[in-house]
Amino acid sequence: MSYLAPSEFVTKMVDAGESKIFMSTRDTLIRAFMAGAILALAAVFAITVAVQTGSFLTGAILFPVGFCMLYLMGFDLLTGVFVLAPLALLDKRPGVTANGVLRNWGLVFVGNFAGAITVAFMMAWVFTYGFNIEPGAVGQKIASIGEARTLGYAEHGTAGWFTIFIRGMLCNWMVSMGVVGAMISTTVPGKVISMWMPIMLFFYMAFEHSVVNMFLFPFGLIMGGEFSFADYLVWNEIPTVLGNLVGGLAFTGLTLYVTHIRTQPKRELHAQTV
Repeated sequence: MSYLAPSEFVTKMVDAGESKIFMSTRDTLIRAFMAGAILALAAVFAITVAVQTGSFLTGAILFPVGFCMLYLMGFDLLTGVFVLAPLALLDKRPGVTANGVLRNWGLVFVGNFAGAITVAFMMAWVFTYGFNIEPGAVGQKIASIGEARTLGYAEHGTAGWFTIFIRGMLCNWMVSMGVVGAMISTTVPGKVISMWMPIMLFFYMAFEHSVVNMFLFPFGLIMGGEFSFADYLVWNEIPTVLGNLVGGLAFTGLTLYVTHIRTQPKRELHAQTV
């Protein structure tokens, strides 16, 4: 069948988390770099479409193409390993430790950031012909996004910080649903459709995605955005990363694991006694 039952795809989630923890440093960094770069390109693409058409919905509809490409290639996003890696620890897989989970998160963060900022510099060069002309409408739009989603939150103090945190939670709730959705199907069209829906939702709702932001804000700074790198870290990236971790793990990883893996032995025991 082209569809897997929940108990089957949740087991695949745990298996995937285990394999990522034991992946070599080289492979983890390369896969994370490529994921960050591809997602950055998808963000540029979506914003370009939105600016040129005047329809942000159109940009949101097309943005998931990047997520689908990187997932089908087996590349890793921080938002994905936030959900998958801890499940292997929770499932007590042999050799899996908390340090192993943290190592995986750290390497993926570094790789994602390197890929995203590389594309930021490349696209900045492209938009300005080597920094010789003004960036144009798309560059100006991204710079304004950087200001609004750092200084705009800072104006509200603690309430603004927690607003970013909650938006980060909501974001990875949807993004992790895309990761899991791809495991439900065994066909490429099925995987793409399952990924497309929640990714489109998060982008249109302007939820905060840590890896997308690794591109948007450095690129905004290069394009002349009137905010600092410290503003980006304190008033966006840090609360976004924390929100992505909590949202993806609590709303997707743990709910599926607890209700489909932890309850399975009880069902089997009951079947044996009847």
